[in-house]
Amino acid sequence: MAEAALNIHADELEAATDEAIAAFDGDVRAAVTALLAANAELEAQVTRLSSRVSTGYARGRTIGR
Repeated sequence: MAEAALNIHADELEAATDEAIAAFDGDVRAAVTALLAANAELEAQVTRLSSRVSTGYARGRTIGR
């Protein structure tokens, strides 16, 4: 059963990959560059939002790598 779930996830990832590449007219390098830029922006957003969470609310836990 877990294997079937992994296959569905893999199929979804394959479809998303194909969609991302198609969005850049088949230019894989441009697709990867755009995804890396989006990821960097999301990491920056996590950093900004993490600094706004009070230590008391988070009970001293921080989001990190």
